Amino acid sequence: MKVPLLRIGYLCIIIMTFQINNVVGQVSAPDKGSFSGLIFSDYYWFAESHNADLKGKNGFWFRRIYFTYDHEISNSFSSRLRLEMSSPGDFASNEKMTPVVKDIFLRWERAGHQITAGISSTPIFGLIEDVWGYRPVEKAPQDLFGFGSSRDFGVSFKGALGSDQQAGYHLFIGNGNSNKAELNKGKKIMLALSYNLTDHLVLQVYGDWDDRPGSSDWKTVQGFSGYQSEHFNFGISYTHQIRENINNSLGDNELDLVSLFTNMELTDNIKGFARADHLFDPVLDGESISYLPMSSAAESATFLVGGVDLSLHENIHLIPNVETVVYGENEAGVRPNSDIVPRLTLFYTF
Repeated sequence: MKVPLLRIGYLCIIIMTFQINNVVGQVSAPDKGSFSGLIFSDYYWFAESHNADLKGKNGFWFRRIYFTYDHEISNSFSSRLRLEMSSPGDFASNEKMTPVVKDIFLRWERAGHQITAGISSTPIFGLIEDVWGYRPVEKAPQDLFGFGSSRDFGVSFKGALGSDQQAGYHLFIGNGNSNKAELNKGKKIMLALSYNLTDHLVLQVYGDWDDRPGSSDWKTVQGFSGYQSEHFNFGISYTHQIRENINNSLGDNELDLVSLFTNMELTDNIKGFARADHLFDPVLDGESISYLPMSSAAESATFLVGGVDLSLHENIHLIPNVETVVYGENEAGVRPNSDIVPRLTLFYTF
């Protein structure tokens, strides 16, 4: 089903481009299109693992490959098609990498406001990921622990508020099914409001409601504060999520996640970074987390990562790092073994 989906994506871009140029009648800017790419890969070693079958495993993999085409249709309209490939990361399959559609959208922009239609970025952790700054090393905390998806299919509204443009908004109304096909009648509403206290300090509040099948809705509230400068970044976030249980006798799952992270310039070509996430609850579906399976048998989990960023070129970075997951005890008083994964990450763009 993936190949037809790509063909449909290409066709949509062609049709939208033709219609906009010939029907809307905007004063067109010169045709501008550009290709770009992004790759990050690792050599990994599971020095320790809660899963005895994973201990000692090592090898190379691609965690992310992007190939992006951006096109400026006119002064107000632009579009993007982004394909993504990655290794399975499930330690069970050895399938070849297959491209899937990551982004495909048409965007209108004027006077600091945007309307985007298609598959595009959601607001749950976009700002957090920007301040964290090391997506090539690891996902944002909310992404890693499955609190939400980086993409959805729908319509988003984004822009600045007020004459000083210190405040901003990002409203997204989507399927709630990532970039996959719609399977239910419910929708997901996401809203983030941010305010820049200074040129470097930003606050953001976020909330969403995911109308899932039956009585299994998800509701999320989140607060974030970040400091961002040329030489030093710092962020702290708190996320609370309620996952309604279809079987009411079991009660709802309520998850609480706190994260602190920082990165800083050590020399002209070397940066350091560190992050700590603490989930106060069991890691639901932890064994299915790609590239870093976690135990679901503990009452809590703490994820730690740290490393250095060696800049070989403006667009090429070699990043030695170590990821660790430390677990709390379960109800029986048993603590799963920690996960310790040293990695050498290569990140480059073109």
